[in-house]
Amino acid sequence: MADLERRIFIMCPVRKATDEEKSFLAGYVRKAEQLGHRVHYPPRDTNQNDETGLNICLQNRNAIRQANEIHAYWNSSSEGSEFDFGMIFMAERPILIINKENLTRTPDKSFQNVLLELDEVYHLPRI
Repeated sequence: MADLERRIFIMCPVRKATDEEKSFLAGYVRKAEQLGHRVHYPPRDTNQNDETGLNICLQNRNAIRQANEIHAYWNSSSEGSEFDFGMIFMAERPILIINKENLTRTPDKSFQNVLLELDEVYHLPRI
């Protein structure tokens, strides 16, 4: 495995994703893989058949550990994304927001503001 290989975990809504979000994300993943990047896309790569959700969390935790960067599609109504963001923050993985043009800073503290800050700090190359 090359040192510069991009191993990307996609943080995104799964259960409550809209058709528009699903279409956007499928195209994003396809483009990243066509560029030769390894991508873990939870709707496709994490077994979603889980009675309690614990196995989903365990699979995503493992994928986050293996990733060297996170590409986040932020939807503040996604509980799973909030949980994944906590694991990502703890794992100290660099983050790129892939729907940044749709986000604005909130007037009060929020995960969205933290993500926007981290996106600026890490300044990863866009796909």
